[in-house]
Amino acid sequence: MQIGIDSFAAVVSDPQTGETLAAADRLNNLVEEIETADRAGIDVFGIGEHHRPEYLDSAPAMILAAAATRTQRIRLTSAVTVLSASDPVRVFQEFATLDLLSRGRAELVVGRGSFVEAYPLFGLALEDYDSLFAEKLDLLLRIRDDTQVRWSGRHRAALTGQGIYPRPLQDKLPIWLGAGGTPASFVRAGTLGLPLMVAIIGGDFRQFRPLIDLYRRAGQQAGFAPEQLQVGVHAFGFVGETAQTARDAFWPGHQRLFSALGQERGWRPPTREQFDAACGPTGPYLIGDAQTVAQKVAYVDRVLGGLSRLTFQMTNVLLPHAEMLRSIELLGTQVAPLVHERLTQAES
Repeated sequence: MQIGIDSFAAVVSDPQTGETLAAADRLNNLVEEIETADRAGIDVFGIGEHHRPEYLDSAPAMILAAAATRTQRIRLTSAVTVLSASDPVRVFQEFATLDLLSRGRAELVVGRGSFVEAYPLFGLALEDYDSLFAEKLDLLLRIRDDTQVRWSGRHRAALTGQGIYPRPLQDKLPIWLGAGGTPASFVRAGTLGLPLMVAIIGGDFRQFRPLIDLYRRAGQQAGFAPEQLQVGVHAFGFVGETAQTARDAFWPGHQRLFSALGQERGWRPPTREQFDAACGPTGPYLIGDAQTVAQKVAYVDRVLGGLSRLTFQMTNVLLPHAEMLRSIELLGTQVAPLVHERLTQAES
């Protein structure tokens, strides 16, 4: 199993003074986080895509390109690229360029996004939400397979054999399909034989097993071997010196984030009791000390039938930079070895 980190490049405030960190400082801190993850042995780092004032990741390929020149081994991916609102030609060109800069470490996770601001921003209709994604995914995969592309669709001008350049260093640029809880998304990923990245930000991990089984069945029925049908999970996570200090450090920023989202979407603000329960043995958050988190990761792997990748969503709008760097170090140097040891023992 690969262990990774995802960030949404959220604007961060100092928890003591309340002062908002300058955007330039926040982005440079984020690149330092990716450098730290690389040194700590983390396998992959993902950057999200949002078009809102509280995030700085509207151009994730740019952030990843900056990190590519300052890292050696870590894989660099989007998390996710809002493909429905993007031009697949440009997306491919950006990530092929990233692949060249990183010498073959680029990946893509594509999806429709959990926010809708990108659609009116780029002149797209929300009623085309699904057809936009299906059509653009088809084109992106065609571009990955062929340099000269002949293609036509409803939402974009036709291609009549134009060449799409540059080509990536990797023979086949990895493209994962990001999914939430929509069964059709799991079936689509399986039918296309694409690796699946499942965002689990609430509920119980076990409730996603039927959807993952649906993905695997769809893939096998489409003729793909079981080992081709990789499953990843994206979940909130954070590692501290102790379980209590991890929860205490993560809670204030988590509370602020979900209280703001709650006002927008009609949710009730989260409580500390709910948060602590979510950090418990079967809850959806991977938050605690190294032993606790490693045990939870092994549990998630077991109940979901085996994972190829687990990425920790560590974005926190009130966490000091030094504490984030320390958590990344703990994840790479303590949690990851414990996870690999537990999974090896389970296989033997």
